[in-house]
Amino acid sequence: MPGARPLPMNISLDDQIGDAEVIALYRANAWSSADKPAQLMAALRNSHSLVTARENGVLVGIGNAISDGHLVVYYPHFLVDPAHQRKGIGRLMMQALSARYAGFHQQMLTADGDAIAFYESLGFTRAGRTAPMWIYAGSEH
Repeated sequence: MPGARPLPMNISLDDQIGDAEVIALYRANAWSSADKPAQLMAALRNSHSLVTARENGVLVGIGNAISDGHLVVYYPHFLVDPAHQRKGIGRLMMQALSARYAGFHQQMLTADGDAIAFYESLGFTRAGRTAPMWIYAGSEH
């Protein structure tokens, strides 16, 4: 609508992302994937779904989903700028992704540290007696 003012907070499943803004968000969260920008951007852009949060047009949150499109979805990356955390942005982003995959048999993610309580508040539970496992060259995200 011409002349309309942008909403202060916009959660989108159809956003276009720029390399610099994404790398800045990953660096703000100290995620090592920021050191592999070409791979990171390719991974995000080729995800099954991508959710973004923008405040007055500025990217303040991003998350992605990898899925078979029918039964299982995995949420590997989910970040909110540290200066914008604890404002409900992450909750809105996860609600948007969860709504898209509501009929799926399994929605899964790996959470650590302080993120565990956040995901539990959204209805995620520990996966029985399973243990997260990986082959990973880093010590953090």
